[in-house]
Formats: sequence, C-alpha cells, structure tokens
Amino acid sequence: MWTAFGKRPVEGAVRVGRENLEGDAQADRRHHGGPEMAVLAYSADHYPAWRAELSWPELGPGGFGENLSVEGASEETACIGDVWRAGTALLQISSPRNPCHKIADYWGRPELLERVLQRGRFGWYLRVLEEGELSAGAEVQRVERPHPEWTVLRAHRAAMERRLDRGAARELSRLAALSPRWQEWLRSASES
Repeated sequence: MWTAFGKRPVEGAVRVGRENLEGDAQADRRHHGGPEMAVLAYSADHYPAWRAELSWPELGPGGFGENLSVEGASEETACIGDVWRAGTALLQISSPRNPCHKIADYWGRPELLERVLQRGRFGWYLRVLEEGELSAGAEVQRVERPHPEWTVLRAHRAAMERRLDRGAARELSRLAALSPRWQEWLRSASES
C-alpha cells in the first residue's frame, strides 16, 4: 500500500497552494487532496491525551496525517466556514475529516480508527482562499465565523447520522462554505 499518510514537522516556510502544501502529497487523489481538501488540520491539543491513552509517548504532530497541527482549536470549537489567517495564507474550513482505515493501517494499530471516531478527534479540511506561506510556530488567527452553530464535531455527527436526522443533514448541506462533495453526499442521503 502506497500512502502519503506519514507526516513530519518541517523547518522554514512552506508554500500553501490551492491544492496542497509544497512538498506534501496525497496518494489517493480520488478521496484526498484537491481544492476542498488542500490542508488537513488536526488539534495539537489532542496529542497529550493520545499519548496517555495509547501508551505512545513518541506520538507527535503529523501523527494523524495532518499537514497543519494547531493549538487552541478542536472539532468542538472550529466551525464549518471559519476563515483563518495562517502565516500569509488565508484558509477556510470546508468539511470535517471522515477518517479511513489508513490511520490504523499505517501505524499497525487496528483499534485506532474506532478510537478516533469514538473520541471525536478526527481533524478537518480547509480550502485555500489566498495562497501564501506558512512556517511552524506561525500564528493562526480566525478572521471570520459565518456558521458558529456548525462546529466540525456537530457537522461530522450530522453526516454520520444523516439517515436518522434528515433535517440536520439538509440544513448542513445548504451551507455554502461546506465542500460540494459533502453537500452532495448529504443531499443524496436526506432525499432518499
């Protein structure tokens, strides 16, 4: 299995392009990458809990495949449509991450995917509104919040329960800031 899952911290400025970060790659372009999934963010604040829960002291940034580890934001506080200034780039949260088996496969920990989903620590994708550069340690500042009612966690739950709560799925699918792929996925479930 070829994967670009393993990420490592980098030194210096990295160019943030419309489809990904310079030097980064996505092995499966059908399900990963592209303009709506240009950046995968993950809360750096989750790592202490993971290290303790999994008895994995060396687990650190990049461990969940993210190319942007952020402090002070999580699935419970970040919202669909939030616009962030990160370095000189302008990013917008486009969807929750719907993690796949590669998390468990890459690390050889069969239980990891289920734990990620149970704990609600899966990350989120961002689109690039303005290309720029980003360096480790750069401030990430929220500059706009159009949908404060739609946290990443709530959006993920609504998507996973889309057939049980079709109203929430429809409401979420109408957010202009939500990625078109997620909009279509939610519409097809809520209309069937």
